[in-house]
Amino acid sequence: MSDIFNLALLGITLRSTAPLLLTALGGMFSERSGVTNIALEGMILFGAAAAAIAVDRLEAPYLVSDPNAHVAWIPWAGVLAAVLVGGAVAFVHALVSIRYKADQIVSGTAINLLALGGPSLLLKAFYNNTTSSQEVVNRLPLWFGFSPLVYLAFIMVPVAWWVLFKTPWGLRLRAVGEHPEAADTVGVNVYRMRYTAVVLSGVMAGLAGAFLSIGFLNQFVRNMSAGQGFIALAALIFGKWHPLGVLGATLLFGFFRALAIKLQGGEVLPSVLVEAFPYLLTMLVLAGFIGRSRPPAAIGKPYEK
Repeated sequence: MSDIFNLALLGITLRSTAPLLLTALGGMFSERSGVTNIALEGMILFGAAAAAIAVDRLEAPYLVSDPNAHVAWIPWAGVLAAVLVGGAVAFVHALVSIRYKADQIVSGTAINLLALGGPSLLLKAFYNNTTSSQEVVNRLPLWFGFSPLVYLAFIMVPVAWWVLFKTPWGLRLRAVGEHPEAADTVGVNVYRMRYTAVVLSGVMAGLAGAFLSIGFLNQFVRNMSAGQGFIALAALIFGKWHPLGVLGATLLFGFFRALAIKLQGGEVLPSVLVEAFPYLLTMLVLAGFIGRSRPPAAIGKPYEK
């Protein structure tokens, strides 16, 4: 048993938590503004595809002369591509939900469905297959054994807490999510706040996608997020839309994902059983069986000025 619960398990837990934490914190801003965002899964996939394809296209000229050419700025350009694409996808969700007042669940579902097929079209165009991109050489570097995005994920927890509870912008965001009519009467631009929050959620989900494709792996693989957007959504609800609660919930989910990896030999418990636990926990959280969380009062309700 001591061979399982060691520093290696801690490292895997932190790596497994990072994309969930980035995505859940982004979703927190969106839902705190009153916009339901179940499109996080699709935003991760679009960000992951953008990062891997951008790095592959940018490094190709360098690999002609040196098959192992490492260019320091290229993986960061991939991260930028993921952020821009994730933000753009989120803007579409915001536009449909805020301006045209469409059902936010339907809009998010449409984006998730599009993410199942959209990246495959890009893979077909660039690589003549629909399953994976070319393996890249210029992955994100490792700092003391971890991708920089792992550190960023955990740094974002106190940053998000400070922004949400200690700044005027955070106060306006919470007001917009609780009582937009009252916020509007004191001069808060409800629409602008909601657009900003939803796009921010896409940016952070794009970062999570970049971590998966060029930080954790070295290529994009179709559906590589494997439901992590939905797990992040469950962690957001489990964590009661609070940065510290989100941190605890994502660490819990990350721990069970790490435990499944450590138990792949099936010496203690079948790894399939352990690996299924985060998804079972996700369903229980979303169904309301594990505690009661009070969402922002105006969540999912289009605002009529």
